[in-house]
Amino acid sequence: MDIKASLVSIVGKERVSNSNEELFFYSRDPGAQHPRTVDYVVMPQSVEEVQKIVILANKAKIPVTPMGGGFTLSALVVPNKGGIVLDMKGMDHIIEVNERSRYAVVEAGVSQAALKAHLEKNYPHLQHSTPEAPPTVTVVGNALIQGHGHLSPRYGVNSEMINGMEVVLPTGEVCKIGSCSVSPYWFTRGPLPDLSGLFIGWFGTTGVVTKLSLRLYPKPKFREVLAFSTDDVDLIPEAIFGVTQLDLLEDFFLIMQEKPDWMNHVFFVVILSGHFEDEFELKKRIHKNFFQKFNGGGKIQFVEDLHPALRKRFLDVPPLAALAADFRKGGGFEYTGAILPIDAIPEAWKKGIEIAHKYGMLCSYVHQVLMGPSVMFGFNYSFNRADEEDVEKTRKALDESNRLTFDLGGMVWKGEVGAQRLAMERMDPNTADLIKKVKGLLDPNGIMNPGNWEKDEIEKATP
Repeated sequence: MDIKASLVSIVGKERVSNSNEELFFYSRDPGAQHPRTVDYVVMPQSVEEVQKIVILANKAKIPVTPMGGGFTLSALVVPNKGGIVLDMKGMDHIIEVNERSRYAVVEAGVSQAALKAHLEKNYPHLQHSTPEAPPTVTVVGNALIQGHGHLSPRYGVNSEMINGMEVVLPTGEVCKIGSCSVSPYWFTRGPLPDLSGLFIGWFGTTGVVTKLSLRLYPKPKFREVLAFSTDDVDLIPEAIFGVTQLDLLEDFFLIMQEKPDWMNHVFFVVILSGHFEDEFELKKRIHKNFFQKFNGGGKIQFVEDLHPALRKRFLDVPPLAALAADFRKGGGFEYTGAILPIDAIPEAWKKGIEIAHKYGMLCSYVHQVLMGPSVMFGFNYSFNRADEEDVEKTRKALDESNRLTFDLGGMVWKGEVGAQRLAMERMDPNTADLIKKVKGLLDPNGIMNPGNWEKDEIEKATP
């Protein structure tokens, strides 16, 4: 079978490629993982085209890897076993914004920037939870990998904000999940059987999500940032617990970097918002009083003179806290997204510094507090992309921080193949077997992004 000719017959010659120049870009992502082989790239523009491509892939027994923005850093959309990369950016329509029921229905290629701009122009009183990521990251991709946004401490991770979806199953059928399966409205997942979990967190191994409904939230009139600092890492769990018990904030994250010296502290960054001035001022006063009286007082200081550039950075949506990272020559940046219980943070903090120093890196942390509470704790590593020895050090640092995360009772967010294997080695064996059964039932020919969420030895990527 001539795969390229068949793909051209589905989407046209302008949206199919197997040229070395274009395959080069799809064979890697911005992270530190090895490049891998890609055979074809195709950019569909409709659910019908996606359906036909998947049916073709089943006949040819060729892998299909769905791709959104391609910025996971952990090579989740770089095929482990070659085949077709399904670039979804051609499906970029914002289908509906329901103002009263506060949701947006978007196609799989809609970027975070596009939805944000659309809401600011047409619905300035509404917002979606925007992740700290490049603006070209897709809304659907972020939600499906259980990404976090600037409203996560208040409302949960973005996958919890999904109301429903349209999915092309691995065998080619088109399925609707949630209220849209029985109603013209995409407003909720329940009280129907909640099938959305078959596609959230599976890294495209169970189907191709072509449309998704995401909840929207009121956009407050007032916003401000308060920053507090300490040198006592052991205070972090109690401070997080106390602030989240107040249940008044919009966003909450911690940052630290070793250079410059003035940043080598633990900074608690609290974003507050309010619809009314009295409400807003009350929230600011309550948080200042909390930290002033915290643990006897004096151990955590209010940052009176926060630099205007930092204030803007933190108040931006998304808050660009990751700019605190040490970006080296070559521009490489990688991290382990450790989801940890708050009591594990002091040990993660201390041992993370040891790992960074072991591989000759400066340490920088950005941690977002999530609902629960838990924390997305970033073991951050910068490297020179042009220096293979430096890249290899980063891979080793990632592996050590992944193992530390599991040893501390945490989980790795959007983990690369190695991190997935570590998770499945520690997983309840019946749970791991259930994952295998679900994948086998939905994808009998094993074409969907093979190599991810597999307990057996995974084919090693070719450097």
